[in-house]
Amino acid sequence: MKQILSIIALIASVVFIGCSDFLEEEVRGQENLDTYFQTEEEAESFLTGCYSALTYGGWWQINKIWLLSDMCSDDSWMGNTSQDQGDYISLAHYQGTGQSNEAVANFWQYRYKGILRCNIAIERIPEAPILNQAKKSRLVAEARFLRAYYYFELVKNFGDIPLITGFLMPDKIVGITRSNVSTIYEFIEEDLKAAAEVLPQRSEYDAADIGRATRGAALGYLGKTYLYQEKWKEARDVLKTLIDEDEYDLLKNFGDVWSVDHNNSEESLFEVQYMYDGVYALGGSLAIITGARSGPGDGWSWCQPTSDLENTFIAAGDDERLKWTIIKTGCTEIAGEEDFDVFIENSKKMSSYQSYIEKYGWDENCYIVDPKDHKSARINRKFFIPYSKRPEVYNLDKIPLNHRLLRYADVLLMYAEACNELSEDATAKTYLNKVRTRVHLADITASGNELRKAIRTERRLELALENNRLYDIRRWTDDNGKKVISNLFGPNGTFVQYNTNENTADIYEWENQGEPSSKGSTFKEERDLVFPIPLYEITMSNGSITQNPGWN
Repeated sequence: MKQILSIIALIASVVFIGCSDFLEEEVRGQENLDTYFQTEEEAESFLTGCYSALTYGGWWQINKIWLLSDMCSDDSWMGNTSQDQGDYISLAHYQGTGQSNEAVANFWQYRYKGILRCNIAIERIPEAPILNQAKKSRLVAEARFLRAYYYFELVKNFGDIPLITGFLMPDKIVGITRSNVSTIYEFIEEDLKAAAEVLPQRSEYDAADIGRATRGAALGYLGKTYLYQEKWKEARDVLKTLIDEDEYDLLKNFGDVWSVDHNNSEESLFEVQYMYDGVYALGGSLAIITGARSGPGDGWSWCQPTSDLENTFIAAGDDERLKWTIIKTGCTEIAGEEDFDVFIENSKKMSSYQSYIEKYGWDENCYIVDPKDHKSARINRKFFIPYSKRPEVYNLDKIPLNHRLLRYADVLLMYAEACNELSEDATAKTYLNKVRTRVHLADITASGNELRKAIRTERRLELALENNRLYDIRRWTDDNGKKVISNLFGPNGTFVQYNTNENTADIYEWENQGEPSSKGSTFKEERDLVFPIPLYEITMSNGSITQNPGWN
């Protein structure tokens, strides 16, 4: 798969060579869809475009919403308190004014562009003169998997959305309306079932094709699709099939899960493929976007872990996952960092170094995530790259850390959740405890509702800062019949109450009001279980696409 990325760089180099001469000549030809799919190579090349739509190669098209989803939860603050927060604050702080939010608008636009590419591939590849019919079927199945994934990303963020199933010209889409959630999920299920029937297992791919959609990835997302709809039996059955096929396993060490040395590990079902190139943008950006502004190599400090998340690790006695999830100011080590002295020396160069040491009682040889610029004075360890493993050009689109989209621990916890909901608690505990055993935690012995709570807590700890939390707390119902998110946010929400009371609030979060600690106080369940439909989509549709309730 990374060889495919290299093709993109090659195409770019061809396009830009001798551009001044090109501008002086007439255009001699251009690609035409009606004549394009003439070879297996062309079909594969087009499918590469379907994969590149996972992030479109930049940080602002898709990554912003991935980060924003955590900012809208109790796991993360916006974090950056020294720059304009305009792209995030309207939604992260539930202000009810996000219809023109750039991050949401871009995400909607680029997810539908990805769907368009997949629709073309699904329609045109079957007509291509590819002699290898198995290969042709596999390419179509990959496109169907990707289309399902893109629709899943849209429906869980926006609810009812337009359903476009083919390559349609603009005049054919005039007057299109939003299909309801159940219709979208049914379509996703059909695509994933069809893909799972055709796609190879991970072990059946050649090394050069690692990173392509697999049967396991299709089954995993099918299980997640069922889970989000509370189709417990269907979720249990498909996830059991996935587990029984024995293609995946937990890595022995939790610290390896997000290691740059363990891309495409045995725990990974699907991830965005990145590689370092000093010239071309073939790498990721999240290590930079979430990195400390006061660290060596510098970062942008967006999406910082909350003290509430840290406290959840501490309450669970989960030291192992805590150290691999959160880097906290004043620390005297960073998990997996062999060059910690570089971070110490960098901190000592800060003009406020000595005053911080005295004020907070930190060790003289500590790493400082500057509290005046970072709401929580904490950063995400999962996206952090150890100093010796950072590429020569350490910047946006250069980071070779693959982005994990679905991993086996998530599968085990989804299976445990489905089993618990079906009162199959013995099985639920077995798979919940598989995840806990890796990080040296005692087995859970509870049943019923207490087991449900344990599974939910485990998902928060295991999958923290991996863009799952918001969707979990939106879909879960609490003991009082309200959505979990409604008990966390709103004026009486537990997360809001904790942060707005000086006696309970974290010292760094309380002192830095560059991002208000009242985040979530204006949450409304009738509005905020989904994001707003981008205003320009409503305008361009002349009103046939309508807004979500509560958004003006």
